[in-house]
Amino acid sequence: MIRTIDHIAIAVADLDEAVELYEKTLGLRVTHREHVDSFNVDIATFEIGGTAIELLEGKSDDSAVRKFVETRGPGLHHIAFVVDDIEKSLATLRAQGVRLIDETPRRGKEDTLVAFIHPKSTQKVLYELVQLNKKR
Repeated sequence: MIRTIDHIAIAVADLDEAVELYEKTLGLRVTHREHVDSFNVDIATFEIGGTAIELLEGKSDDSAVRKFVETRGPGLHHIAFVVDDIEKSLATLRAQGVRLIDETPRRGKEDTLVAFIHPKSTQKVLYELVQLNKKR
């Protein structure tokens, strides 16, 4: 079901400040920036060796990412895996009794389809499934 890691997501309080830190301290360069409406987050992506680090900033008080940062502080938010067929992957997980946050996929960055697996089914780690856009 899982092909590779798409990205590792880090929740941050201030995206511009975090980008500056990653660029100055680690020497990385942003390869993509976007506002993702379906999650009300701004993201900045750094490509590294075939995967990516994705910084996330929640843009509203009801944003899950903002609530995460307010409760736990900035830090590792989730790991995202690439799958070929997200609907089939969700059906397989559902049949195994895995608890899902998203029963159906939502739009993610760069017109991907995404869905989250509930951390109660994965030893408290939040995982995201990503079906890549054909153009990507």
